[in-house]
Amino acid sequence: MFNIEEELKKLPSQPGVYLMHDAKDEIIYVGKAISLKNRVRQYFQSSRNKTAKIQQMVSRIARFEYIVTDSELEALVLECNLIKEHQPRYNTMLKDDKAYPYIKVTVGEDFPRVMTARSMKKDKSRYFGPYTSGGAVKDTIDLMQKIYRIRTCNRVLPRDIGKARPCLNYHIGQCDAPCQGKISREEYAKKTEQVLEFLNGHYDILINYLEDKMQEASAVMEFEKAMEYRDLLASVKQIAQKQKITSEAAEDRDIIAMASDGEDAVVQVFFVREGKMIGREHFGVSVGSADTHAQILTGFVKQYYSGTPFVPKELWIQEELEDQDVIEKWLSTRRGQRVHILVPKKGEKERLVELARKNAKMVLIQDNERNKREEARTSGAMQEVAGWIGLSGVRRIEAFDISNISGYESVGSMVVYEDGKPKRSDYRKFRIRTVTGPDDYASMREVLTRRFTHGLEEAKRLEEENLGTALGSFTRFPDLLMMDGGRGQVNIALEVLSELGLSIPVCGMVKDDNHRTRGLYYQNVEIPIDRRSEGFRLITRIQDEAHRFAIEYHRSLRSKGQVRSILDEIPGIGDTRRKALMKHLKSLDAVKLASVEELMEVPGMNRTSAENVYRFFRKNKDDNPAQI
Repeated sequence: MFNIEEELKKLPSQPGVYLMHDAKDEIIYVGKAISLKNRVRQYFQSSRNKTAKIQQMVSRIARFEYIVTDSELEALVLECNLIKEHQPRYNTMLKDDKAYPYIKVTVGEDFPRVMTARSMKKDKSRYFGPYTSGGAVKDTIDLMQKIYRIRTCNRVLPRDIGKARPCLNYHIGQCDAPCQGKISREEYAKKTEQVLEFLNGHYDILINYLEDKMQEASAVMEFEKAMEYRDLLASVKQIAQKQKITSEAAEDRDIIAMASDGEDAVVQVFFVREGKMIGREHFGVSVGSADTHAQILTGFVKQYYSGTPFVPKELWIQEELEDQDVIEKWLSTRRGQRVHILVPKKGEKERLVELARKNAKMVLIQDNERNKREEARTSGAMQEVAGWIGLSGVRRIEAFDISNISGYESVGSMVVYEDGKPKRSDYRKFRIRTVTGPDDYASMREVLTRRFTHGLEEAKRLEEENLGTALGSFTRFPDLLMMDGGRGQVNIALEVLSELGLSIPVCGMVKDDNHRTRGLYYQNVEIPIDRRSEGFRLITRIQDEAHRFAIEYHRSLRSKGQVRSILDEIPGIGDTRRKALMKHLKSLDAVKLASVEELMEVPGMNRTSAENVYRFFRKNKDDNPAQI
């Protein structure tokens, strides 16, 4: 079960993307963060002022997951990709869903242009990005056009050379007018190469140029000019940030990496479709101490791609697989075209594989921590409780509770915990048959007697039929019996067990005046318990679960009309008066014995209704209310 409070504690202080899931496991929101820890926790802080839409979204969150990235830019790009892929409901309500811009260089033309594009297409152009700032992209393109004098017109060259006069950019010195044949294709190609070098990561020349210009303008007190260079410099630096979430090659690929602690391993798969990383999935793997990373990855690839319907064109793997050539041929056969398995060693490809490995390691650490916490709160807590009362080998606990509301007949519940976890298939509910009115002790006696008598009879029958007792539904007895209450409930249980010849330890869950668990009553002694311990939390869960199960059964019977108060049969006594009678006189027996005058003292009762109640319980006697 996903515990949001516990998962919030494990969030890293790193940039990344978070995905919110609802109870149906649908992604309802995707967001990015500079610090995942700070951003995600804000959603669950009551002190935060949230809009109605955000409050509605938060109320539907059942779990969340996240992907760590190397920079805020990568988080932004990945966020965009995931929003486009999953179209979460609350993203369309809460944020802008526009695509991030690319820089497009039309290298397929004889005289290439540089322009903004909102999507990558499979044409002959080169794409760079996506980038997070459309303004920075525009400024950078304008700057490159000014410095390298790249054309901006839509003329088809060389076909249209000389057909029209040069544009304004030529006259102001920002274009070499290839449309007039004033620059050769070779010279223009050199300028294009400089643009491509810049976009490929060689930013130093241009950055140094702008910094020099800014300093020169400042030195002669041309501060407005210096500010222009400063803004251009900021735009270029923003463009210069590297990102690896989207590839210029619009291919389908899976990126696979793993992390292991010697006993367990986690394999992380990043899914890249049409050049965009659209999601990820991680898989837990049990490994032997002798298994190498190559063996683990080989086994995973074989199992995963034998069951998945889609095989991508490329697999980027952390380490070379065993029998890689054979696996490659097998995957190619499944896809119907050539599949390449690559082990990147440098560059952006290697860094993306490393990002997958980093996420796998984080998931592994989280899983180990989660397992330790789960063990502490279940089997560890069970042994802690057993230790408080001096028992050992306690694996199964049965807890009982009684529910009665406003004069309705009582019902009982039995909940079962094994190794600290609820075993709902063994839960039982009891409708009280022999007790009239809200008598918890008598009702508990009936429930316990029926439960253990049934178990003994069932075990005897199975033995006579030469069948194992494991086939029975009541034959498994608890190692410890827990009663919702103190001395009285414990003594009732001990009496029932003694009458049936059973020896099972019994303790009571004692509550304080605020109806919160205070301690355990065992062998005539109340044992105080540490409220900060996992054992205390387990007892509280058991107590709450027994109460919930009883109340749930009681309400279900009431809703079906299967449980009724005897008072409902009296003319003039409806729901309000019935509740008032039970509240004022405390029990059904007191109502039966009350005089007309005493009944009239109950709020909402008049003489007619009081006489009706009085006569109802004396219908076998003289109907004259004066007699008794």
